[in-house]
Amino acid sequence: MRKTIEAIHILEDRLKNLLANYEFLKEENELLLQNVSKLQHQVQKNQQLIEGQKNEYDLLKIAKTIEGSNDSTRETKLKINALIREIDKCIIQLNE
Repeated sequence: MRKTIEAIHILEDRLKNLLANYEFLKEENELLLQNVSKLQHQVQKNQQLIEGQKNEYDLLKIAKTIEGSNDSTRETKLKINALIREIDKCIIQLNE
């Protein structure tokens, strides 16, 4: 009988430890998920910032070329043609 009671106490202690570990890991998991969400949001904002700066850089390159620089005239012409094609596609979509 005494061994049974000791076994029950040991089992209760182990269950308490398991529940404590479960609660700890559950809270840690929630914190980690929040961190992941924040970091994903930050990465998305950084990607948008990079894309905006890349577009601005491209526009500055075009402006410099139009200004009179002969270094990248061909590149500017290709960019202008690409923009014209993109505008034409938009016009076609609007007409549909």
